[in-house]
Parts: sequence; structure tokens; C-alpha cells
Amino acid sequence: MGSEIRSAIDFYERHPISAEIIKARLLAARGNLTGIAPDELFPHDQDHYGGLDANDALAERAQIKPGMRVADFCAGLGGPARYLAHRYGADVTGIELTPARVKGAAELTMLAGLANRVRVIEGNVMAVPLDDECVDVVVSQEAFLHVPDKSKALSQAHRILKRGGRLAFTDWVAHRPLSKDDAELMWAGMAATNLYDIAAYRTLIEAAGFTVTSVDDLTAEWANILKVRLAMYQKLRGETQAAGTVSGHDAFYESYVRFVELVSEGALGGARFAAVKA
Repeated sequence: MGSEIRSAIDFYERHPISAEIIKARLLAARGNLTGIAPDELFPHDQDHYGGLDANDALAERAQIKPGMRVADFCAGLGGPARYLAHRYGADVTGIELTPARVKGAAELTMLAGLANRVRVIEGNVMAVPLDDECVDVVVSQEAFLHVPDKSKALSQAHRILKRGGRLAFTDWVAHRPLSKDDAELMWAGMAATNLYDIAAYRTLIEAAGFTVTSVDDLTAEWANILKVRLAMYQKLRGETQAAGTVSGHDAFYESYVRFVELVSEGALGGARFAAVKA
């Protein structure tokens, strides 16, 4: 398990979207980094499929309201956390494994003036550093694919949620088993491990003590989104190299191209799950 965790950290330390490239884009757009409003940051800091619409869908499934305490598992650079705080009035604590992204999240949150309602802390979602029954909602987006033991992460979500609290997340699903070569490529390039089909994923959620309230198959939607994102990543790689910042690694791009193909073919895809703690 240690090597799997290290691989996830390595993946995000080399990811082409970083706080540095986001700040570079802001500078190019507005000439300085002072007085940035959250809405100015959102076009650049939402590193997940579907952007702000995906955030809104999770917020709706989780019934997020002003003043609620939200935990964002695998929070990355904090884009969704900042959006949920700004748009819905939530108080959000992100849990993020990668130190560089924890640091980057803090920088971007300060720039957006949201440090009083958003913090991203370093931690492992299989052993969350939060108290029992301390949050109203747990969310996550396209991140559990990196988690070696999803059952532990789901059990941790159940532990920290108050009674009646809600879980809402999106993740990769495997509609059919991958070939050995494809599975190895997804691992080497994108740190994807232990993929499940929708039915098996639902069973994992229920085994953690939740009652599932909705499941949405997002595969067809993702197929279109991913083609656009692939073009964006290819353009971004050139931009990051020109800016002298991290531009990702070859295995990521090779695996991402194949991932887009597999989703288009219906072998891989995505799903949105929502559940409640009884």
C-alpha cells in the first residue's frame, strides 16, 4: 500500500495543473494578483470533469446549505472547496495527500480571500485527521480511483459524518475488466487502482454503513468532456514548459489518451454516488 500512496503523490506532484500555472494564467488575464475575487479564480482552478456544473450537482445531491461543515476528500488545489464556500456558504475542510498541493491550495485560497471558510490540510483519506461526527457533508471528485482501499475511505467518511449527514462523490468506474496492458498503463500514468463497476461500488458504499440515495452513470457525459480536456492538456503542456513550471510526464499523456479512448468505447466511465448516514 505504501508504494500505491507514493505513486499517487508522485502523480500529483508532476500534474500539469498546479498553483503556479493557475497564478500565471491569472497574471496573464489581469496583470496582477491583488484583490482577486473567487469568481475570477474558478475558470482556472476546477481540476475535475464537468467544472462548476459538477460542483453544483454534488451540492444538490448532498443538500449543502449555508453554515454546513463540509469535508472534501482528496481536495487537490481546493477549487471545489472554494466554490462550495463561496457559492453555498459552507465551511470546508479539504483532506489532501500531496504536500505540494496542500501548499498550493493555501496560496490560492488566500488570493481569493476565503481563508476564513476554507482550509486544505495534509492527510490520508484512509485515516482522516478529523473528529467523529464533526461534519454535515463529505464530497469528493474523481479521486477515489487513486485510493488503494476505498472501503477504508468510505468508512472514514461515515465516521466523521453526523447522523443524517450526506456523502456525494464522483469516481471512475470500470464497466468491463481492463486488459492487463490497459490496467498497467492506467496505473503507471494516472495512479489508478482497484476499479469497480457501478454495482460493486454501490455495495462498497452500503457496506460502510450508508443508504444509497442516487447513482448517476456519467460515462456518456464524460466521453464528450474528456475529448475537450485532452486537447486542453496538450495545449497546457506547452504552456507549462514555456512558463518553466511542471508540465506532467510522458506516461500521464500516454495513459490519458488511452483513457479517453476507453471511456469513448464504454470500457471505463464515471458515476456520481449519493448516500446518507442513517
